[in-house]
Amino acid sequence: MILIVDDNRQTRQMIRSIIADLDKDFCECEDGSEALDAYRRCQPNWVLMDLAMSKTNGLDATRQIIAAFPEAHVAIVTSYDDDNLRLAAKEAGASEYFVKENLFELRRLFAG
Repeated sequence: MILIVDDNRQTRQMIRSIIADLDKDFCECEDGSEALDAYRRCQPNWVLMDLAMSKTNGLDATRQIIAAFPEAHVAIVTSYDDDNLRLAAKEAGASEYFVKENLFELRRLFAG
């Protein structure tokens, strides 16, 4: 099970299409404010988390998930290729960081 947290429906669809042959079970939500409840409900193996969302950003949502579920695996999937954000994501508890311009890199998370 993969939880996709992104405010853009088309991005969520693209992520699903890129990794659908590697995992068929998806759960989705549109904002970081919904991410913790979605995690509780879906119990995913991975969370693919956008950074820029309107109510709760991906860093705050990642902190919430990791605080409640320390074993959670969160990968940031963002438009921002920024070393400071990479560090902030790691400090929030994310274990991976991907830039949306190359979503096919996500496949390495689920190929093994």
